[in-house]
Amino acid sequence: MNTTRLEAFSDGVIAILITIMVLEFKTPHEADLAALRPLLPLFLSYLLSFVFLGIYWNNHHHLMHITERVTGAVLWANLHLLFWLSLIPFVTGWMSEHHREAVPVAAYGCVLLGAALSWSILQGRIVRHRANVRLREALGLDLKAKGSLAAYIAAVPLAFVWTPISIGLYVLVACMWLVPDRRIEAQIYRET
Repeated sequence: MNTTRLEAFSDGVIAILITIMVLEFKTPHEADLAALRPLLPLFLSYLLSFVFLGIYWNNHHHLMHITERVTGAVLWANLHLLFWLSLIPFVTGWMSEHHREAVPVAAYGCVLLGAALSWSILQGRIVRHRANVRLREALGLDLKAKGSLAAYIAAVPLAFVWTPISIGLYVLVACMWLVPDRRIEAQIYRET
């Protein structure tokens, strides 16, 4: 089967997740800038999570663009990814309220790690299908993905040492992925 429905469904889920996150913002009762100060941790957590969801949405689009066929296993792997992404609004809210506490910051990292692992599973399922040779060629060693996994694995226990280290690692991974996966883009443009 082709990727159209899978991509449309995933786009809708990610759009809903972003909407859920923004609904966490409550309007301040005061009308001055000082009233926004307590919202700063929530805004920064929202911004980081918005970037992560945007990265997954963007890379998912590129992944589906180069994918020629999907199987039932790919559909389930995609749902697995969406499961982990659906937890992002919860851990975002928790971390924003308790950004100096180890357990919420580590939980955020566990969800990011789950999403990254499920992304790898999704890519693996797509690559296994013989019609998707272009993706296999584009991915190569996938060092950026492996580096992201290593950063998440380190960030979770480091949250119990000093939470800013973990948060810094999350920001670092987001910065690494801000530009869409150029390997896939290069493969797409090579063929056109």
